[in-house]
Amino acid sequence: MTGAEASSPRSDEHAPLTPGWSCGSCGDEWPCATKRARLLEEYGDRAMLSVYLGSCLAAASEDLRTAPVASLQDRFIGWLPRGPRTR
Repeated sequence: MTGAEASSPRSDEHAPLTPGWSCGSCGDEWPCATKRARLLEEYGDRAMLSVYLGSCLAAASEDLRTAPVASLQDRFIGWLPRGPRTR
């Protein structure tokens, strides 16, 4: 197996294709519904997932400079489930 084959994403991985930030598997905006469900399962910890998605949001903001900031925030972070507030 060559290095290129080892590093290429699987067809069902639902990884982002940059600079357009579309899903490499289904073509929807990334993170697509499938990737969102997988991320929730993989991370379990909302705080760590928020950090990861925040870094993706920052990178996407550089690539998608003409996209409205609010729509990018909704797309990358707005879908995260909210837990109860504690004091």
